[in-house]
Amino acid sequence: MGLRPQHYAELLKSRPALDWLEIISENYLVAGGKPLYFLDQIRERYPMVMHGVSLSIGSIEPLDFDYLAQLKALARRVRPGWISDHLCWTGTAGLNLHDLLPLPYTAEALRHLTQRIRQVQDFLEQRLVIENVSSYVTYRSSQMSEWEFITALTAEADCDLLLDVNNVYVSSVNHGFNAREFLDAMPASRVRQIHLAGHSHQGDFLIDTHDTAVPQAVWELYRHTAARLGAVPTMIERDGNIPALAELVAELQIARDTAAAATVRAA
Repeated sequence: MGLRPQHYAELLKSRPALDWLEIISENYLVAGGKPLYFLDQIRERYPMVMHGVSLSIGSIEPLDFDYLAQLKALARRVRPGWISDHLCWTGTAGLNLHDLLPLPYTAEALRHLTQRIRQVQDFLEQRLVIENVSSYVTYRSSQMSEWEFITALTAEADCDLLLDVNNVYVSSVNHGFNAREFLDAMPASRVRQIHLAGHSHQGDFLIDTHDTAVPQAVWELYRHTAARLGAVPTMIERDGNIPALAELVAELQIARDTAAAATVRAA
């Protein structure tokens, strides 16, 4: 599950049976204070992975090597299993819009991203894990599907994939494609992690809000994904209406049971 400040004390007190925690990298790019105090305490008890929201790998502006240096320093502190961020851009002209904005799926964008991902991997000295985002617009200039683009990118940049099943579902509803076709096209050897989350309904479209429990439609897609990919590390994102720790741990058990049953059936 994701490490959130609301659960710091309870994690240290009750020590629930969690395999690992995902941290939002930007929350800990600070010089000191309580976030780092609790991070160090909890890291002694649980393995962690780092998940960022500010890399803006899809931007045409130069890479922010000051940010990358902070990220690398945090990685030395946390010793994460991997470092991930999103397949998107987050702003322009030095302005961070605090949103994960989609890209056109073109050969030019593919070349651009491949070069930038390789630069980041060289700097961090480890493979980057890239997440598919939910989207609400498409580009007329796109020359391929999102799943074709992701498959080509992971191969050419030699990076791994954080497969967000909820994002696939949200985008499939918004754009009218088959979510299972997307999932079946994902390169199994590149999928390092899976995200599950809830979303909100806005009339004819969905928004990826992470403020509800994982809905049945996403569980069904996760069952399908687990049957195809096997035991991939999976976590539940919750960023709004955050419930008690015990409720999230119970939801995580549903993910464990779902993956176990799907894997047995597939075998």
